[in-house]
Amino acid sequence: MVKEIKENEFKEVIKEGNVVVDCFASWCGPCRMLSPILDSVSEEIKDYKFYKLNVDEAELISEEYGIMTIPTLLVFKDGELVETSVGLKSKDEIINMLK
Repeated sequence: MVKEIKENEFKEVIKEGNVVVDCFASWCGPCRMLSPILDSVSEEIKDYKFYKLNVDEAELISEEYGIMTIPTLLVFKDGELVETSVGLKSKDEIINMLK
């Protein structure tokens, strides 16, 4: 299950463990296509927590992480950014990235 978070929750949720944040916008077609793919990945990959962050409502985070194109997946391990993936990806591509 992918939970939507607000900008003020971001630093707290990435702080511990393995976390994937889907940076999206409601008007973005590829973002809407990625959503069910991430839901499916989140059911299979249990050692990651999955979140969605609306970049239109999170300008500070977008600036801090240089998000210019969406969808963008940010992968964190204990608060440290370890991977960034830009654009629509397949389920297999996302699973391979997280392994």
